[in-house]
Order: sequence, then structure tokens, then C-alpha cells
Amino acid sequence: MSVDPDSTDIAGELRQRQVPTNVNDENEDGNEDIVTTPKARKTYGRTKDGTIFTVPTTHDMVSQLLDPREPKNFSDVIVLAVLAAHILALYSLPDSLKRPVFAAVFLFWRASYNVGIGILLRLQSNENKLVAWAQKWKLFEDPSTGKNPRPWLYKLLKRELEIKIPEDYQFEKAPIEYNTWLVFRRLVDLILMCDFVSYCLFAIACGHRPAGESIYITIARWIFGWLAIGFNLWVKLDAHRVVKDYAWYWGDFFYLVDQELTFDGVFEMAPHPMYSIGYAGYYGISALAASYAVLFISIVAHAAQLAFLVLVEDPHIQKIYNPPTRKSEVPARPRVHNLLGIKNMDLLRTVDYSTFVTLLFIMLLAVATPQTPLHQSLFFALALVFRLWYSVGLGVILTRQSNDKAWTRHFLKVGETPEEGWRQWKGYYHYTQTLCYATFIAACWKMYSVPIDWNYGFVMLRHVVGASLIALQIWTAVSIYESLGEFGWFFGDFFFDQGVKLTYTSIYRFLNNPERVLGTAGLWGGAIITWSRSIFALALVSHLLTVGFLHFVEKPHMQKIYGRNLRREAGLTKFIKRSLPPPVAEWQSSVNKVMDDTSHFVEEFLDTARPKLAAGVSTIVRDTTALFNKYPARLTLTKLSPDLAGFDPKFYNITVEGEATGISALSERASGKEGTAGRFPNELKTMIFEYGAPIKVKWRAPANHGKKDWIGLYMVADNRSRDVTELSSLGRWIPTVPDQYESTTADKGILTWDQPVADSDSSEANLVSGEMVFSGDKLWWTQGVFEFRYHHHGNHNVMSISQPFEIHIGRFDYTDIDMDNEAGFRQSVESALLPVVQNCFDRDSEIAPSTPTEPFGSHVERDGKYAKRLVYAIHQMFGIEFAPAVVPADGNVRNLAWRICNAKQVLVSAIRPSKVEDEAVKLTYLSGTLQYVML
Repeated sequence: MSVDPDSTDIAGELRQRQVPTNVNDENEDGNEDIVTTPKARKTYGRTKDGTIFTVPTTHDMVSQLLDPREPKNFSDVIVLAVLAAHILALYSLPDSLKRPVFAAVFLFWRASYNVGIGILLRLQSNENKLVAWAQKWKLFEDPSTGKNPRPWLYKLLKRELEIKIPEDYQFEKAPIEYNTWLVFRRLVDLILMCDFVSYCLFAIACGHRPAGESIYITIARWIFGWLAIGFNLWVKLDAHRVVKDYAWYWGDFFYLVDQELTFDGVFEMAPHPMYSIGYAGYYGISALAASYAVLFISIVAHAAQLAFLVLVEDPHIQKIYNPPTRKSEVPARPRVHNLLGIKNMDLLRTVDYSTFVTLLFIMLLAVATPQTPLHQSLFFALALVFRLWYSVGLGVILTRQSNDKAWTRHFLKVGETPEEGWRQWKGYYHYTQTLCYATFIAACWKMYSVPIDWNYGFVMLRHVVGASLIALQIWTAVSIYESLGEFGWFFGDFFFDQGVKLTYTSIYRFLNNPERVLGTAGLWGGAIITWSRSIFALALVSHLLTVGFLHFVEKPHMQKIYGRNLRREAGLTKFIKRSLPPPVAEWQSSVNKVMDDTSHFVEEFLDTARPKLAAGVSTIVRDTTALFNKYPARLTLTKLSPDLAGFDPKFYNITVEGEATGISALSERASGKEGTAGRFPNELKTMIFEYGAPIKVKWRAPANHGKKDWIGLYMVADNRSRDVTELSSLGRWIPTVPDQYESTTADKGILTWDQPVADSDSSEANLVSGEMVFSGDKLWWTQGVFEFRYHHHGNHNVMSISQPFEIHIGRFDYTDIDMDNEAGFRQSVESALLPVVQNCFDRDSEIAPSTPTEPFGSHVERDGKYAKRLVYAIHQMFGIEFAPAVVPADGNVRNLAWRICNAKQVLVSAIRPSKVEDEAVKLTYLSGTLQYVML
């Protein structure tokens, strides 16, 4: 491997983990486009500092470990020895200990995988921590320079890595990021191999043939098991063919390459196939073992892997390959008050209140009534009626809306706007959909009886399969909502023509109509759990109505609106067709022709009869916004530090500089509620800074101060002691010297450090100084009195405390503003609001606007902290409380100022008497005063 300084033209070609956006580009014969590249073409990588290097060819871990033709090293011997110890333990332990021991062993390795590797990758993604550790320990420093304290380890790593990569690789010339990744790979090999082997050994320990099982069940179980294992093996091999070792071992956490991945094959079948359908083998092994213990531990492992995907991989993918758009690219945001999701529930909104009360009534009715045939029939009939209305009734409404805008015409007729009609439709659909599924769940409850013996027959299996189908429908609904948004969820293109382009993302990348099968999986899950004929009938009717709705309501409208932009075949369909043998493909083509002819005949017949059929396709969506907390530095609290000797606190000093707020903060202290003397405040030197503005800290310390000294920001009232800080800084801290904590997040804000103080008044010690800026997440986003504390060498021993200062949000002054002059009032609000918005958005040019009309950056929509900061400031400044969702909905300062002005005028008009009333009050007062004087 060599670093190529002349390959700067490659930097712009680095791989993007994206699928081609033009989904309609396909050959007429159904064959995929094949992109050929020269065989001799090398792959180039780029590190975070811009270094370009040649990436050598590596091989997968299975072939490296088990193929005798591949060279072996000491780490391979360790992995094979550990695996052999696992196998030996299986045959050495008594039968009573095999299951619990190997269950614990597998859970240990699974935790090492999903928790251990997950934490390492999160640290590497956020703070480049693994590379920083390698630099700190000087793992890859050439011993000839004299800087490597462990030459033996350097030689060991060099030998281990060069044996594995005999070509295009030189240990000394490789970037530290690449070498760190190679070492990380060896750890991953050990954990992944032990994880899989311990799982298989646990399955062997639990494997048996249930007593009384028929030969047909045994044959079916083994056929399913081996088919699932074979399918799992094919998924893993095809996924590795696509992503190679680079993505298999999370290489993009360390560096990027110029290789553009084509996500074909198994990646057209399902999202994240290695973590979704790639776990089919676990369930196949569970079937072979005929053990519920293996099945449940497989479910736990699968759930842990999906959590790893959501918490570790997805945030990194979004950060690297799908960064937030620039402000100029942010589309205009409509004013919305979303309906779906628990966090959007507002009981002061009619539809939410009605939905909540109705759900409560249905729940109480289902629980309180006896489980007799009469009540079961009533709940079955109720669920069927609401399903028919939800499917057929709403389908008729949407069809009429598509043909002649009947719904919109009705609201225009009564003097309302199209937007009001759309809002009413959303509430109407949401309420009906909720009733449909609530009554179905209530019917399932009435038909369900708790099993007496969970081990009898397939009772346990029915509940597992049913719960899995319910989870599948919930995931499908969440994926549909994430792809379509509220506009698509509530069929917005039936009501508005916004020029929306069709995009096939998320679940629609694989399926054209996921509701056709996956959208009703939960209904079949309820039927399997209850094992009731009535619920099976309800599920069947619901499924047929869903298919009818898609065919007779959605499909005609989509063809009318989008025409040729509609995709003919989804990714999964194209993949299956390409995988079919030629005779089967020809037979399938003939069948398709017959089905198309039959379909046209049926459509013509039904058009003649003019039926109106519809079905619903949605379910209640849970809000799945991942809230990821950063990993704040956690410092050890020590009362006394042995290395404090020789450090005199008098040589330590902190001064604070910030942007002073207006004089309103001081004037508000004399409110008229004080005594006579208190109404005339003294001249104060209190430091009062703007809310959210950066604060500069200047420190001074002896030249031999601890290199791990740090300064933290605290509320004055939070610490009782002035000598020892009792609380964690919660991430609001900055070290005085960079590169001491292996954290780029901690070092953010350092300006200068260890600058000699030339004009020092102290003859006893040489002093140095430094500067740092606290901003963004390192500030407190509230009002109060704060202080900075200088701490000694990574501990909580306080060496100096700054002068306390106040963070204040000045109230907007309405006295000199004519609120009846709408333009002037709004302009004044805009001028006052703009700097506050900029502070709340960290003054980041990609997020914060520079003018009232400039849109907010897309970070505001992605991270709710910005909106929460701003609505708090608006509440304190203008006395008006908004929900955080208002900020991304308005999208710029001008819209937000209009909302504030409108809300303020409404509130003032509600409490302020009219001008006529004002004059009447004045005349009454004057009349009473004259009468009193005359008397």
C-alpha cells in the first residue's frame, strides 16, 4: 500500500451509499444493466484528513480461518483455539449444565457483538476514538524513531497484518486509520465466530424430537429448517458479494473509498438484508432443534441486531451518506399540525379528544362485558361494520374526490377553504381508521382465552408467530409513514396538485404496494393468536377489501395523476424474475398475459356495473424518532487529589467575556413591588449575557499545571462546596490543552493554550494562559446565574471560580409599538427575533438564517433541540407558548414573527376592552371624581 499524493482527482469520486434514483431505467427484456469496470482498476481510499491511498484486497473471515490455502497468523490460531474450547466444553459438560452454560456463553458473545462493538463504532463515528487511542498508545509508531514504548507490539502487529495482506500493503506506509481498521477486524473476527459457534452449540444442546410428534411434522420441520439455513447462507454470500469486506467490517467508520456500491441482488429483496432476512437461518436452526428455548434466544439475538442497526449503523449512514441539506436546498414547509404519533396527540384538538374518549369507551366495554356468545357476536358485528365503512365508505369518498372533487366542493359550498376541507378529511380518516382497528382488537379480545397449558401442541408457536406478524405490520406502517409523510398517508394527492414527484424510497424500494400483503399481516397475526374462525373471517374480509381498494381506488387515481412515471415492477419482483430459470420465466410470461387479459375483462365488466369498492390500508403509527444521547465525558469525583501539592490556587484565574444583553434585564429588577429604597438600584457590575450567545473564557495558570486541567460550566446554586465540584458537567466542559481526552467533541471550543504570560506580576511562578469558547451544546439553554470552574488534572478539585454571570432573555417592549399597525408590529418582532433565532441555532451558517426570509437549515427538522431552545426563548421574550413543531413548520423568521404577532393580537383583543369601552370607563371615572369634589 502506498499513499498517492497526486490522486486528488479521486477525492470527488468517493463512494456514496445510495441507490440510483431513476427507478424507471430498466431494460425491456427485464435484464439488469451491467456496469463493467477494468479488472486492473485499483480502489482508492481517503482518510478524514484528506490522505489518498491504495486499498489492498482482503478476504472474508471464514476463508481466512478455514481455508488451508490462505496464510495463517497468530490471531487465527487464537480464534481457532477459542472455537475448539467451545466445542470441547459441549462434550465435557454434564447434560444438566450444557443448556444454561451455552445460553450464557452465547448471550455473552452476542452482547460483545451488539453492545461492545456497537459502543466502539459509536465512539469511532462520533469522535474518531479508536484512531485516537492508536495515536495515544503509539501502536503504529516506528520503533526506530524512539517514540514507540512497546517495540515488541509493533513487530507483532506488523507481522500479523502483513501475513494477511501479502500484496499492495506496507505496514509502515499505511495510514493509521487503515491499520486501526485492520486491528479492529481481528477483534470482530473473534467475536462473530464465537457468537455463531456458541449459538449452534446451544442449539445442539437443546435439540430433540418432541414426544408424540408425527413423522410428517418431523419431515416438514427438517425441510423448513434446511431451506431456511440454505436461504440464510445465500443471503450472506450475496450480501458479501455486493458490499465486500469494506462495508462488511464497517470500513466507512474509518475511511471512505472511491468504489460505488451497486445494491443489486439480495439488496433488492428486503431492507438491510443481512439483519432482516439474513437471520432466517436462526429460525431454521430453531426448527431443527424443535426447542422453544432456541427460538426465544434467536428472537432475542435478532432483536439485539436490529437495535444495533437502529442505534449504531443508521445514524452513521445518515451522517456520512445523507447529510442534511443546505439552507438553499430546503423546500418550503407547509403549516401542519400532525395527527399521527403519540407526541402529536393534543387533547385540546377535537379529533384527538374524540378518538381518545372513543378508545377508552371501547376498551372499558370490551373488558367489562362477559365473554358470552352474544357479546362475542356483537363485537364481531361491530368490527365488521367499521371495517366495511373504513374500506368501502371511505373508498367511495376518495373515488368521488378523485373524479370531481366532491369533498372539496362541499366545503367550498359552505364557505370554507380547500385547506379546511383537507384538515377535516384528515380528522375524518384518522378517526375512522382508529375505530376500525380498535374494534378489531376488541373482537380479538372477546374471542381470546388464555391457554391452560402453553406447551400443548402449537400453542406457544401460535403466539410467537402471531406476535411476529403484528410487529411486521407495525414496522410496515411506520416505514410507509416515513416514506410518504402525512400528505401521502392521508391521500393528499387526491386533494391537492403540488407537483409531487414519485420517489421509491424506504419500503417502496422493494414493493410497489406493501399494504397488499404486509399491511394486513397483523390481522392474520390476531387470527392466529386467537385461533378463532370469526377472527379468521374478519382478517380474510379485511385483506380482500384492502386488495380491492388498491385496485379500484388507488391504482386508477395514481395512473391518472402520475401516468408513465409509475414503476411497472418493484425491486423484489425484478429480482425474482431475473432469478427464474428460462423455462419457468417463459411460462410465467404466458401466465401474466392470461392474467392481464382476464383482468381487463373483469375491469370492463365492473366498469359497466359501476361498483364502488374500497379498502383501507393503514394502521396506527408509533413515533420512532431515535433519540440518541451523546456520550458525555464522565469525570471521577475525588475529594482530595495526591498531586495537588505544589499547586497554589492563587495563581489560577478565570475571566469571562460575553455579549451583554440590553438594559431591560437590570430595569426589570425595579418593578415597583419593592420598598422605597429598593426602587433605586445601585450601579451594578453584574455580567448579564444574551441567551445562547457564545461565551469566551480566558484562563491563567502556572506553567506546570496539569495537562488534563479542564473548565466546566455550572449553575451557581448546584454546588455547595467552593473547593470540590459535586456534580457532573454533563458535557459542558472543555479541557485547557487539546488531545488529552481522545475526544474531538471535548476539544471543540479551544482557541489558544499554554501561551506564556509576559507581563506576569508574580515572581513566584511562571504563568501561562489560554482561551476557549463555550457555545452550542456546551451552554445551558435556560435562564439563571452561572459560573465557570477550573478543575485540576481530570478531577473535580476546584482551583479557581469565575465571577458569577447571568443569562437573561429580555422581554419584548410593547409600550412604544402600535399593535394596530400590523406591518410595523411584525417588522419590530422580526428584528427582535432574528438574533435570538441565530443564537438558538448555534450561529451555524448551515442552520441559522441571516435574514428574516432565509429558510432554516434542515438540521432544525432533524434535531428537536433547536426548536425547543427557540420556543423557550419566545415564551420568555413575548409571553407566548408554542409547541416545538411550530418552528420547523414555519421554516423562517418571517413566518414565525407573523405567528407571534397574530397570537399576540388575539390574546390582547381577548383581554383588552374596545376603544368605546375605554372612553366609557374614562367618562365614568371623571364623573365620579367631579361628584366627589362637589360634595
